[in-house]
Amino acid sequence: MTSLAEENYLKAIYKLQEKHGDIVSTSALAEMLEINAASVTDFIKKMAVKKLISYQKSKGVRLSEQGRQIALSIIRKHRLWEVWLVNKLNFKWDEVHEIAEQLEHVVSNELIEQLDEHLGYPKTDPHGDLIPDAKGRFAKNSSKPLLDHKVGDKTKFVGVAEHSNSFLQYLTKTISSWAMNCWWNPLRNSITVSR
Repeated sequence: MTSLAEENYLKAIYKLQEKHGDIVSTSALAEMLEINAASVTDFIKKMAVKKLISYQKSKGVRLSEQGRQIALSIIRKHRLWEVWLVNKLNFKWDEVHEIAEQLEHVVSNELIEQLDEHLGYPKTDPHGDLIPDAKGRFAKNSSKPLLDHKVGDKTKFVGVAEHSNSFLQYLTKTISSWAMNCWWNPLRNSITVSR
């Protein structure tokens, strides 16, 4: 069984690997977790002994298959809880992250499977992030960035890359309910979006 701290490290390493590639520097991990680099190095050495990660001094860290599966399980739980909080308890999408951070450490797989079923097996969370299934697999993502659309395209808004509370508050609505028209303004290097 993994500790809460180990789960947080595994999730952070997974997210950094998604963004930056297979090897994650301890400094990037320390920055993401807001912990000093020496403490991170000490902790990942302990995780390497448990075979949750592999670590090479001066190269960095990568998830083992076991560590990857645990990280995906935590991400799955986090995103399912966010869906539940928004869809069933009427929280706003900018309010759910911190609560889901606490709920993601629930150990009961039976509870999570029941939650998934109760929610109708959602494929994405309220922010548009894909939810892995119980085996750690993601549904195919056919979405593309807004900038890749052509002028006048009609598109469905399905996600945001930025999850800060201020940005989410600015958008104010759950993204899956928006249909938009897009116009590119090359002089302002901006996109105008209308419903």
